[in-house]
Amino acid sequence: MGVTICNFTSNHNRDKKHTVAEIEDEILMQHVKDGNLSEMSVLFERYNVRLYNYFLKLTRNKLISQDLTQNLFYRMIRYKSSYKNEYSVKSWMYQMARNLHIDYCKEEKRSGELFMNTDAYPVDVSDENEGFPEDDYERLERSLAALSNEQRELLILSRYQGLKYEEISPIVNQSVPAIKVAVHRAIRQLRGIYFKQI
Repeated sequence: MGVTICNFTSNHNRDKKHTVAEIEDEILMQHVKDGNLSEMSVLFERYNVRLYNYFLKLTRNKLISQDLTQNLFYRMIRYKSSYKNEYSVKSWMYQMARNLHIDYCKEEKRSGELFMNTDAYPVDVSDENEGFPEDDYERLERSLAALSNEQRELLILSRYQGLKYEEISPIVNQSVPAIKVAVHRAIRQLRGIYFKQI
């Protein structure tokens, strides 16, 4: 699982009219599909912290989350031809991340190490300045850990990763209305667990 792909080189042949920040994910991914693999470095820069945090919320292990993040970008390059333009790159990426996490859980289950110590829950790598007390954060994390895997995944995708319900739909293979209902119920349950701790 230790594939390192962090050292991408940039492509100097990019269209000079557009800055890198203006180029849409879908255009970048099409370039990658066409064999211009250096374009993946832009997607890596845009999403690696968010995807690391996604894995961290699911695995509660920094090293495993780093490995899964690197392996995800390796898989994106390896299976670039599976990307279809009808879906957003973000949805495709998170679907692949979800599958990678499922594969990891199956391997861990086989080796008998599925359950981890929640006392050593690492802190997210933040790409924003979040301002709330540490004990509130810990209480929220314990409450989130108490939810079912499906509820936790939906909240991580919608609230922590900021994906729209339309983007989550192909990832979890559910309709948008079903996701809305499931997220509403998960939030209600999370609130109940959270306020019981106060």
